[in-house]
Amino acid sequence: MIDVLNLALPFFGLIALGYAAGKLADLPEIGLAWMNFFIIYIALPCLFYRVLAQTPFEEVNNLPFVVGILASTFLVFAISFGIGMAIRHGRVAESAIVGIAGAYGNVGYMGPGLALSTLGMSAAAPVALIFCFDSVLAFTLVPLLMAVAGAERRGTAATALHIVRQIALHPFLIAAALGIASAALHIQPPVALDRLMQYLQNAAAPCALFALGVTVALRPVERMPWEVPPAIAIKLVVHPIIVLVMLSLVSAISGTEFSRTWVYTAVLMAALPPALNVFVMARQYDTWVEQASGSVLFGTLASVLTLVTVMWLVQRNALPVSIFQ
Repeated sequence: MIDVLNLALPFFGLIALGYAAGKLADLPEIGLAWMNFFIIYIALPCLFYRVLAQTPFEEVNNLPFVVGILASTFLVFAISFGIGMAIRHGRVAESAIVGIAGAYGNVGYMGPGLALSTLGMSAAAPVALIFCFDSVLAFTLVPLLMAVAGAERRGTAATALHIVRQIALHPFLIAAALGIASAALHIQPPVALDRLMQYLQNAAAPCALFALGVTVALRPVERMPWEVPPAIAIKLVVHPIIVLVMLSLVSAISGTEFSRTWVYTAVLMAALPPALNVFVMARQYDTWVEQASGSVLFGTLASVLTLVTVMWLVQRNALPVSIFQ
């Protein structure tokens, strides 16, 4: 257990340092924009590009795994959305944010560093696939439901174009696509450029976790909204279980045997707390804002216990690769 704590606590320590800095330092929030720009447009894209470019294309080309991940995330979203419809009395816009709080984890800021540290570089391919397809699903479902609810003030064609642009122009997804293309075509960047990207890759996790802590500290949360605990429980507990069950079903139906590393990576990524994008989307559509902020803050705090537990199970190989074995 001490090995798991030694692995996990530095990650949460960086978040705690960022949170303390955000609460104690009297600095304007606008300064955080440059760090977020560095993380989103420079450091993390370099991480995704390098890990995928160095992964054999045959490993990335894993359709059954993608189907299992998409089905798991969609099912968790549907469960959270249904609960949102019940507790928000049928309000589609608010329920869409509840749904994404329960289904979309911090796969960008926390996921890569935590998974690669826990499972090694062999987790790079599943991490990138999970990030890409979870993000595509989130960026598609929320605008569509907002259009249904009338919160998206665009026509059908404009909404569809907005979704396509969100997906096609996202720097993480562009970097992932370039990395997969480099792996498929065996393209090697110049040594100097590769070393520069390696420096930026190494900076991605520390900067992202610190910025996460600062951002959470600056979000307006005065109390625990009563709707937040169900969303957090679904994200931290139900989502990992559904991923394990769904991958087992896909494996049994398709005859594809997923490696222990890929299954464990998927479960670990599913156990991540709600992403900052949950709050960003809530603020964008001006709905469920305080609750979304609370889900990020309290979900991150609760994940100290739940995520460390999952990491301990992973490290001890205590989880089954398939529930049917």
